[in-house]
Amino acid sequence: MAGQPLTIETSDDLRIAEFRDIRERDLTGRQSRFIAEGTVVLRMLADAHAAGRGFSAEKILLLRNRLDGVAEILDRFPKDVPVYVADADVLDGIVGFNMHRGVLALGRREQATEAMLLDALPQEALVLVGCGISNHDNAGSMFRNAAAFKADAILLDETCCDPLYRKALRVSVGSVLSMPYHRGGDALALLSGLAERGFAIWTLSPRGETDIRQIPASNRMALVVGTEGEGLPEAVLSRFRSARIPQSDGLDSLNVATATGIALFAISSVMARI
Repeated sequence: MAGQPLTIETSDDLRIAEFRDIRERDLTGRQSRFIAEGTVVLRMLADAHAAGRGFSAEKILLLRNRLDGVAEILDRFPKDVPVYVADADVLDGIVGFNMHRGVLALGRREQATEAMLLDALPQEALVLVGCGISNHDNAGSMFRNAAAFKADAILLDETCCDPLYRKALRVSVGSVLSMPYHRGGDALALLSGLAERGFAIWTLSPRGETDIRQIPASNRMALVVGTEGEGLPEAVLSRFRSARIPQSDGLDSLNVATATGIALFAISSVMARI
């Protein structure tokens, strides 16, 4: 089990400084550290640590009355991970708002390189690629969709938001911690790396040439989605095959999270994964 609970009496206790004002000062991007929020995400962090996925917990902060409810999860963390507990008024003062869930962890990620991730993929693989995804809710939903429809990995270009942002992680229901992913680099460079490894690359656009239901099966497939509004860059659309999701006249596009779910379902179906 993680360390025996230590009581925090004041919000300015230096032992929990990383949790202070997390809404305004998210830890994403700071030495690969991030805030995990809620029981489900805490469990996923424990699973990820146990499975050796490159995630670990540095410390845990709980509302005192949540301690018994997460005891089984705490048992799965190493003994050297400190656990701090605080009463509601102190916890709210630490995080900067009314913390209903009362479960927080400071996590750390050791990121593998893009090449390491791609080279570790199985011979039959499905990869989701995001370009310019700037909305954290959409990013989290994309990870949840990828996990639901059995994708093997996610690649995010350098213009995408960090999926370890607290809200994205929460929306993903912890799937960011279970889905292999890499963030960084130019979109065309990422796609070239996939093409070199034999992936059939399909971009998703309202003006796509092929009905998503008519995409032919391939052992290795990649779905590429862009940000809402602008969509994918022309340099990407002009280089790779494109698919569309048929929809009512007069509607220009779907929310990227919804579109990703529909498209992944279609591709996973043609690959006989679901």
